[in-house]
Amino acid sequence: MASAREQLLQMLAAKSFRLGNFKLSSGGTSDYYIDCRLTTLDANGARLTGETVLQEIHRRDWRADAIGGLTMGADPIVVATSVISSQHGKPIHGFLVRKAEKAHGTGQRIEGFRDKPARVVIVDDVCTTGASTIQAIEAAREHGFEIAGVLCLVEREEAGGRANVEKAAAPAQFVALFTASDVRAAHVRNAPPPIFAVSAKCDFCERPAVTNMPGNRCEVHRSI
Repeated sequence: MASAREQLLQMLAAKSFRLGNFKLSSGGTSDYYIDCRLTTLDANGARLTGETVLQEIHRRDWRADAIGGLTMGADPIVVATSVISSQHGKPIHGFLVRKAEKAHGTGQRIEGFRDKPARVVIVDDVCTTGASTIQAIEAAREHGFEIAGVLCLVEREEAGGRANVEKAAAPAQFVALFTASDVRAAHVRNAPPPIFAVSAKCDFCERPAVTNMPGNRCEVHRSI
């Protein structure tokens, strides 16, 4: 049977990866989009996420007391990992970082686990520029946490994201479970064969079409 990590990659490729023309939160554009929440909020995907992240934490010997990240990309990763860790008898508690402090109540930015001193792992779903990951790192340190490690599910390998996060995380290590190239390769490898090639141009661009279902589509736009 495939490992949890391999199963998670296959699910990200099948459920979370799409080819097309997309505008990113960073302001840039891309011919693909990865929505990890379609996987991390899937019942089986959540289990695979928790198991894979927990295995990586143990493999890196980060000895974490808690795991957390910026809402809302990190939320399902935090909960899944915390639950799986409890099932293994060595609980890693969860916390979430608000994008801004509450304007009411206690006004805190860290929700959930807040004990100090504590070693924590910062997680995120996708790293492009690294901005959301860096916000979580800074908030955790401001609260008084020690950063044991930083992890994302998918690194897009662009916009200087890795360098930005590594600088902010240092001396803690930054790890990506998968790169966008990994997910893309799995998506293409597992894509169904075209119905048949057509002598036409794509409905969305000028590229030659490779399928006519549901319309004339090139390789980039075939999944739209």
